[in-house]
Amino acid sequence: MATTSKNMNVFYRQKKKSTTSTGKKSTKSPSPKHAATFGSDITQPPALVSHGGSLDLKDDFDEQEQALRQFDMNMAYGPCVGITRLDRWERAQRMGLNPPKEIESLLKGGKVKLESLFDGRV
Repeated sequence: MATTSKNMNVFYRQKKKSTTSTGKKSTKSPSPKHAATFGSDITQPPALVSHGGSLDLKDDFDEQEQALRQFDMNMAYGPCVGITRLDRWERAQRMGLNPPKEIESLLKGGKVKLESLFDGRV
């Protein structure tokens, strides 16, 4: 049995927004629990701001580490948990998966971490 809109108004009562005696809406400042909302004038916590005053979003690794992390994330060369990056590259080469030569040169150069991105995290 369907209910009519008249019955729905009784069940879901609407509340009117509070107004001041002059008829204007109240101008309360946003509460701290809504600090992350758009247009809020509450400042960011200091942990997100670097010393220069800009957002601290830059990671602490260079282009070589970025390339190696991309290699770690690419599942086309097999799993990387429990194996060093060089062993994984050599395994992919033996299996005919054609891993990038630049990764081999980075790993054999000795200036980068041989452990994968997920080493000790999984």
